[in-house]
Amino acid sequence: MGVDNKVLKTYYEVSLHNSPKDCWVIINAKAYNVTNFLNDHPGGEEVLLAAAGKDASEEFEEAGHGSAARLMLDEFYVGEIDPSTKNNATLGTTSSTNFVQKQNKIDYYQGKSSRQYVKLLQFLVPIVILGLGSTLLNFWY
Repeated sequence: MGVDNKVLKTYYEVSLHNSPKDCWVIINAKAYNVTNFLNDHPGGEEVLLAAAGKDASEEFEEAGHGSAARLMLDEFYVGEIDPSTKNNATLGTTSSTNFVQKQNKIDYYQGKSSRQYVKLLQFLVPIVILGLGSTLLNFWY
């Protein structure tokens, strides 16, 4: 793996990375930063966001990922997880931290919906122009 085998002190550290702008998951006691893979995930970004900051080992295995997906994990590797910290993963979470994380998700989706709106307009405007042009040509000739 391209990164040194850095041991993350706690599951809690990974749990802080649970937004669309900073998305980590744990798979088989290893942490992966999948933020840049959200848009490319074949199952959709929602699958990764649902597992953000959590242990997704079971979901990963149940999805039937093949060897190609397992090889791709190397690209996103962050470090090893200390399994003795699993029970303390939620300790230290504050309401202000939760608020910021929720706000990050809201900001992300608002930006995403406006991008989708622009894409829709880029698709519809030429069709409307072609339709109007065709109608005008039929009217004049």
